[in-house]
Amino acid sequence: MGVTIGTLALVVVLSVYNGFDSLIRSMFSAFDPDLKITAVEGKTFNPQAINLQEIKNTEGVAYMAQVLEESAIIKYGQSQDVVKIKGVSPNYTLVTNLDSLIFDGKCLFEDEGNFYAIAGLGVANNLGIRTNLLDPLHVYAAKKGERVSVNLSRSLNHDYIFPSGIFSVQETYDSEYILVPLEFARSLFETQENVSALELKLKPGANVDNVQKRIQSEVGEKFHVKNKYQQQELVYKVMKSEGWAIYFILVFILIIASFNILGSLTMLIIDKKDDIAILKSMGAGQGMIRRAFLFEGWLISLSGAILGVFAGLVICWTQVHFELLKFPGNGSFAVPAYPVEIQFTDLLLIFFTVITIGFVVAWFPVRYISGKYIALNPKN
Repeated sequence: MGVTIGTLALVVVLSVYNGFDSLIRSMFSAFDPDLKITAVEGKTFNPQAINLQEIKNTEGVAYMAQVLEESAIIKYGQSQDVVKIKGVSPNYTLVTNLDSLIFDGKCLFEDEGNFYAIAGLGVANNLGIRTNLLDPLHVYAAKKGERVSVNLSRSLNHDYIFPSGIFSVQETYDSEYILVPLEFARSLFETQENVSALELKLKPGANVDNVQKRIQSEVGEKFHVKNKYQQQELVYKVMKSEGWAIYFILVFILIIASFNILGSLTMLIIDKKDDIAILKSMGAGQGMIRRAFLFEGWLISLSGAILGVFAGLVICWTQVHFELLKFPGNGSFAVPAYPVEIQFTDLLLIFFTVITIGFVVAWFPVRYISGKYIALNPKN
């Protein structure tokens, strides 16, 4: 039972972690482009320095959008905050899955000559932004080449824009970003041509590594070409480290639980010393008797591993199909219930980890403790 419960915990916890991992990756994937081109030096660059047509014609590239990102002060009603304004070209929704991330309102940047903004959920909550109100967002940005004056109005560019929607991806983005049309951002930041990045959407089935290498050779060493993983490299490394940390913590608990096998076999060897003597008198060798006890220890581990994996799969399957364990808050989370994803490689790792621990724990008492009870005559 100790081995079974420990194995069950490994299966369930790692499957839930995999569910969260996939959920976060899908959120980042919906907002981050397949490939992103940025300058090695400086925050912005002139896109004309790159052969844009050559990049568009690269095999596997479907769409390319230009973005301009700068910090600005946002004022809405009586509230204000410092956010990142991300100006995007009209085809931005073709590069990312922004439509699927809209939490409230609609995905609209321009209509009949009027510009609209889409705010992150965290920014909207901080400022009290609502899409059903007619209050505009007042945006302030530092003027280029101007010294800071006592009269701040002389040092800041000011414009206003109405919110059309609120998106929700992940707290990192939700609490920082407001998306606006590229033309609005260029006017606000006094940048006529420069962009912060070029974001690329690849065709379905395209080999990301091959396309990335072709584009990198095209743009040269003055530019970075990053895939989804490289754009969020720190986040993915932390998530991977957390997964291994969870695994080793649960394995440590399983090792402690497996000491029951050690205690059980030790007591069994002591209890069966008379039976051992009978087997010895019948011609059983030392190796044969040790194998009998060792085999019993392996059976405990093997049966515990099989039962634990099976019970864990049943619990995970139940959560996936019936969503019994839900998040509190009535839909305030991205998903209603705890996400679960069962990975076959994890099941294999758990199974072999459990039987390996069981082998070591069973081998110790048989090898060392049983010596004085199984010792045979030197002639034998």
